[in-house]
Amino acid sequence: MSKKVLIIAHGHPEFNKGGGEQAAYQFYKECLKQGDDAYFLARTSVTPHGGAAFSSIKNKREILFHTTHDDFFLFSNIKTRHLWGDFADLLEQVAPDIIYCHHYFLLGVEMMKIIKQKLPNSKLVLTLHEYYAICNNSGLMIKTGGQNKLCFESGTRECNSCFPEKSPGDFFLRKEYIMSCFDMVDTFIAPSAFLRQRYIDWGISPEVIHVVENGQLENVAPNVKLNNNGKISIVYIGQINLFKGVDVLLDALLLIPKELRQQLCIDIHGANFDSQPSDFQTKVYAQLKRLKSVVRMHGSYEPSELAGILGAANWVVVPSIWWENSPMVIQEALNHQKPVIVSDIGGMAEKIEHNKTGLHFRAGSPVSLADALQKVLNEPELGSALAKNITAPLSISESYIKINKIIS
Repeated sequence: MSKKVLIIAHGHPEFNKGGGEQAAYQFYKECLKQGDDAYFLARTSVTPHGGAAFSSIKNKREILFHTTHDDFFLFSNIKTRHLWGDFADLLEQVAPDIIYCHHYFLLGVEMMKIIKQKLPNSKLVLTLHEYYAICNNSGLMIKTGGQNKLCFESGTRECNSCFPEKSPGDFFLRKEYIMSCFDMVDTFIAPSAFLRQRYIDWGISPEVIHVVENGQLENVAPNVKLNNNGKISIVYIGQINLFKGVDVLLDALLLIPKELRQQLCIDIHGANFDSQPSDFQTKVYAQLKRLKSVVRMHGSYEPSELAGILGAANWVVVPSIWWENSPMVIQEALNHQKPVIVSDIGGMAEKIEHNKTGLHFRAGSPVSLADALQKVLNEPELGSALAKNITAPLSISESYIKINKIIS
């Protein structure tokens, strides 16, 4: 039976190319395909016309919400709090049976309370893409101080040691406030078992949080040939920032003897490098200069280009130094039967089986990654052998069915 549904995301892929935005939009498209009366509401920083809270994009079903939160400690919306009245009116107008929230970042976590106040009988589903509620350090669960040490458990004392300007009491109240908003949620979706367990440890009941991977679009094999220059092609796809490990990858390449690394072709596709701290940019530029015959920087890419990028590669590398939840690029790589070299932590290690569907290396270690790359070089048939072990990841239609079975 057809349902009226509203999918809420912290960005529209027309403006924001992140994995969470893509996952939310693809789910919206699947809802339409399944016959639901679906609407997509995406937060945006685009300046509205005449100060309006909402505007449409493409069609009346895709709505932009011109808002942001300004309290990054509580994920609360203060300066534009008056817009919650407009949001409540929109909820009343759409009157969805189910609201699928794919984030609260930049929207305001109190959104959950407003939804339940206005639509108490509607089902509220929240997909958790990050660890923002648990960790005040951009949801990374990495210690502050510049050494990028992994954090294994949050707590008022532990969090205070990372942010001494906030007292343990502040962190206690922060958790209480966020949890009071989370209490409005009927069902939580975790794209990885690792993330699910982190949130259970933090305080969410195991009964209400379920693991469902981000579904993938059906893979239509692109008409692309592998690079035929005799080199092994490895591709990095994603954002370029301090925590994605691009610098670790480049350091690893520099540890491999020059004549040996010439057998590799590394293509880096990613955005936001220019907005990173200047010292990080300087470091990466210096690395690239020494690796100019091996590494190519391509900048950002469009989703429509992804099949071609993956089709031309032998391997995909995901060298993040933080826990990651369920990187879309891993699912996309598996969807194209490409083995993946990943850091051995979090959702990355969960999604890739070592020596079966890819290779693990010690997170943040150029030495360990260099060893993995040399294994790839020493065993040129390894990639094609591991590719044969890869099974198709959960499709978007299978994800839709699984989520709706959980909430029914």
